[in-house]
Amino acid sequence: MAAPEEIEPYTARLLIDCADQPGIVAAVSGFLFEQGANIVSSHQYSSDPIGGRFYLRTEFFLEGLAEDREGFRRDFDAVVAQRFAMEWEIRYWGERQRVAILVSRYDHCLMDLLWRWRRRELDADIVGVISNHPDLAEEAVAVSVPFHHVPVAKSAKGHAEERMLELLCGNVDLVVLARYMQILSGEFLDRLGAPVINIHHSFLPAFAGANPYRRAREHGVKLIGATAHYVTAELDGGPIIEQDVARVDHRQSVSELERIGRDIERLVLSRAVSLHLEDRVIADGGRTIVF
Repeated sequence: MAAPEEIEPYTARLLIDCADQPGIVAAVSGFLFEQGANIVSSHQYSSDPIGGRFYLRTEFFLEGLAEDREGFRRDFDAVVAQRFAMEWEIRYWGERQRVAILVSRYDHCLMDLLWRWRRRELDADIVGVISNHPDLAEEAVAVSVPFHHVPVAKSAKGHAEERMLELLCGNVDLVVLARYMQILSGEFLDRLGAPVINIHHSFLPAFAGANPYRRAREHGVKLIGATAHYVTAELDGGPIIEQDVARVDHRQSVSELERIGRDIERLVLSRAVSLHLEDRVIADGGRTIVF
């Protein structure tokens, strides 16, 4: 039986960043109206109405756009973007971003992402899995995703990063750290040229390091959770995309806390990746705006 044909929910997605000033929304919507477009979704935010930045994410349906994309870009730039000194981009329905996943030995986040990808819940192409251990090769190969084992020796971490850059540079639009237990250098992030999303338990910094769930239980925590954020040169200090928590109490064992934590981690990471792929996350300094 043939797979059901996907329904196109929009033709293109317009993303705008500029200094806040009167008339932006009217100019954008008026231009789309003149083109014959129907706006099906629109979100906007101003960091400060006086001297702040204005962000707009809008999806619209426009028949025939595929045949004249360059003309649309040229006209929008001339009529609207230049007038407001906009930084802007347009993404078209069906253009899928290329994603690579980095993982170590914990499999729960990797397996969740692969499962959602196979179910078409992630609007992306997973082009490879890279790991510093060979343990999860079968999981990637089982779904026809290339697996690359890049060991990381303490005395030769630079060599490992060079090998990963060979695999990633120019070939990916997003890198996801699905419990990759290595710190990426600032030089690696600069040369990569693509955003990186990480997941970690939200005990940091109170319970950083080894055995966080055991130490959290010893301290009698009442909430455990996870945080997904963009990776920067500052360890675990990048802009936060998504977080979630679960209530716990004295009755949970360390293994039960770990199980609850794994569930939160995989859900938070998958939501963060989806939000990024749908262009719903905008960096505003050290924080994010999530539409």
